[in-house]
Amino acid sequence: MFRGFSRERARVKRIGHGGEERRGEAKNLGPCSGPNRLRDLCTFCTISLDQEEVYRTKVFEKSVSPFFGEDFYFEIPRPFQCLSFYVYAKGMFLRDLPVGKVAIRKEDLYKYSGKENWFLLQPVDPHSEVQGKVHLEMKLNELITETGSVSQQLVVQIIACQGLPLISGQNCDPYATVTLIGPARCDQKKTKVKKKTSDPQFEETFHFEVTRSSSFKGKSQFQVEEEDIEKLEIKVELWNNGNLAQDVFLGETRVSVKVLRNDHSHRAWYLLQPKGNGTKPKPDDLGSLRLNVTYTEDNVLPSACYTALRNLMLKSPDVKPISASAAHVLGDVCRESVGYEALLPVVRLLLHHNRLLPFLTAVAALELENTQEANTIFRGNSLATRCIDDMMKIVGRSYLTVTLKPVLNEIFESNKTCEIDPIKLKEGDNVEVNKENLQGYVQKLFTSITQSCSSCPPLMCDVFRSLRQLASKRFPVDPHVQYSAVSSFIFLRFFAVAVLSPHTFQLRSHHPDPEITRTLTLISKTIQSLGSWGSLSKNKLSSFKESYMYDFFKLFQEDECIEKVKKFLDEISSNVSNESSGVEDSFVLKEGEVHKRAQGRKRIGKRNFKKRWLRVTNQELSYHKQKGFTALRRQGNKVVKLDITLHREGKEALCVIPVKNILGVEKLEESAFNRKNMFQVIHSERPLYVQAGNCVEANSWIEVLSQVSRCNSGRLSAFHPSAYVSGSWLCCKEPNENAQGCKPCTMTVLANIQLDIDCDRETERIFSFFSCNLSRLQKMEDACACMSVYLGQQKEQEEYSAFTIQDPKETFRTINELRAVLEELQAHHDSKGALTDEPGTIENPIVGKTA
Repeated sequence: MFRGFSRERARVKRIGHGGEERRGEAKNLGPCSGPNRLRDLCTFCTISLDQEEVYRTKVFEKSVSPFFGEDFYFEIPRPFQCLSFYVYAKGMFLRDLPVGKVAIRKEDLYKYSGKENWFLLQPVDPHSEVQGKVHLEMKLNELITETGSVSQQLVVQIIACQGLPLISGQNCDPYATVTLIGPARCDQKKTKVKKKTSDPQFEETFHFEVTRSSSFKGKSQFQVEEEDIEKLEIKVELWNNGNLAQDVFLGETRVSVKVLRNDHSHRAWYLLQPKGNGTKPKPDDLGSLRLNVTYTEDNVLPSACYTALRNLMLKSPDVKPISASAAHVLGDVCRESVGYEALLPVVRLLLHHNRLLPFLTAVAALELENTQEANTIFRGNSLATRCIDDMMKIVGRSYLTVTLKPVLNEIFESNKTCEIDPIKLKEGDNVEVNKENLQGYVQKLFTSITQSCSSCPPLMCDVFRSLRQLASKRFPVDPHVQYSAVSSFIFLRFFAVAVLSPHTFQLRSHHPDPEITRTLTLISKTIQSLGSWGSLSKNKLSSFKESYMYDFFKLFQEDECIEKVKKFLDEISSNVSNESSGVEDSFVLKEGEVHKRAQGRKRIGKRNFKKRWLRVTNQELSYHKQKGFTALRRQGNKVVKLDITLHREGKEALCVIPVKNILGVEKLEESAFNRKNMFQVIHSERPLYVQAGNCVEANSWIEVLSQVSRCNSGRLSAFHPSAYVSGSWLCCKEPNENAQGCKPCTMTVLANIQLDIDCDRETERIFSFFSCNLSRLQKMEDACACMSVYLGQQKEQEEYSAFTIQDPKETFRTINELRAVLEELQAHHDSKGALTDEPGTIENPIVGKTA
């Protein structure tokens, strides 16, 4: 039996708003009524999985056409029905006012994935804000009364619900109403209220007297009064019990009794639907929102199903020539449809198995064979450059944080004007002062980068050393090519890109405003020019198109700058390992507001949870009473961390847990404290219980903490998924607080690079890319056959030139192996689909009727 499951990720780009066709925008926000509309109010946008907010943009000042310009990327850690976007007007004294929303159902996401679309904002109606599903069973029974007459009875059982929303951040108190509706009847019954749960188990049965029409099979032999049973339906509504407040509608579903026409019973899961309650205002009245949403869903099979394809991909670095390898074939056949996006799962898979370096070396050597001039080395977008780019983004995130984040924080917080283009200067600007500001920022970043060799990840150093050797061998008479081969990646494609878009690399939480964006653009241009060995050669200033950049860059045309770059490139690409200064640089991996349970409390209670500011660095986990400001400043090759806590009391952390003492990080069952999105940090003392703001945040905390502690010695093999309360563990009822856990810990695979790579998922992504490009794979196979028969290029068609085929016979052999593996994997998927696609299962609930 297959135990496959679905894993999803979403990327939301360019949430914004404006009157022009700009990157991500909205327009004409607000209702038409009222003289000022929203012109005097600030607006922001939120992203929600069903009713759970997972992201929020920064507030945009007073405009009916705000441009948010935010990018979000997140793994989806739970089932969901809708991905929703809400636009709010920021209230000064009252609560924030909803302007409108865009809700995209999960099954419709593929229609919009990967494209920019304008969406009309819809009204925010409390009765339309629903999520979850209900499990019910219906039966038709025939009863004979004491008088001998026949009574038809409809039996409805409300079994359970799953995934009901939080109410005011807490689990709801749900109950269900069951109503039999017909042309002349409306009989309603009600379940008991279940306390503090989003997954209530009702197990309650209700009986309704009905009669059966002649159209039904198995008709009773007794003569009974006819009723058109096909016009009857059952309506199930879910409500949150408000006690003294008004009850809150949670969703409904309607099931026609016609489902019992051929069967005596019907048992299924149904998605809850909004209440159909009247007409909606015209969408045009509320404005529009432009979004770019990319959504992928991977149906991951058991690991054994991927063995053949995974081994074929892992063999790629050893295939001669490299163009005949399975990994290179994937890049070739997917290039027209998705560019080189298909290479990311290949890079991650090879990286996990320590096979990436030989593959990158081989594809770089192949590209250099086709490079005719030294000054164009690795400048294009190719399979080799894309793979190396992906590698740097994966393994170099911490490197960017410790190297760039301190100066970037200063740039964002000081917000000095740095415009040096005379055409763009504002009234009152002093170009010399701006030039001084810009030069100061550039100098700080340049110094931080050129002194960061000890922080450069070993794999990046190994790749750069390989590139340097290959370039020198290809162009032996050019003394600068060994440097440009490295600088074209580390400066042009790594540091300069991260400076330009710090939010993309998690260096800042929000997209910068236009003025800071302009500052970052000027800094990025200068940094990539400073890092380019060719640009630092004499008489290269003429390469600048803008005269103001020409004048500014002359400030850095000194032998000292050239030597610093050369020394840095030598150090990160030398044969000698870079030794650290002895003290590991400390940098913040994640921080944010959470609710933490007081440690040592024996009872469950709301007061036991306090708001705290949680921070995890590569060295310690700590929590504080409120947010503090962390500054990282570099002194020589060392980074000094300054913590400034913005309150009078408790300047030091309330609790500090060294990363080396963490024994496990695991999710906590909802029943432990009747709270969602909880996790526990197990260490040498009592477990630390933490509630994150939403499911995405909880997943992110667990991922970061697991990664930073995964190489610790003494990690636990089992844990308790619930809490120790009132003298026993709630999960296993064990009275001994120090008893071994009752559930195996989440498996973590140790690696030289501390990354959380799911190899099965990456292999599934590779399979998906191949499956979507089978026609291109066939063309490549035909090209190999044609080239083999007609001795190479004689009969090569123009469409075959899109493929890199050095050895047709070896490439043909690889494609045949791929076909066999892909067919076998598709058969596994078909078998799994036959088990799970049946409507009404918990994995595939039925979308019920609405009014």
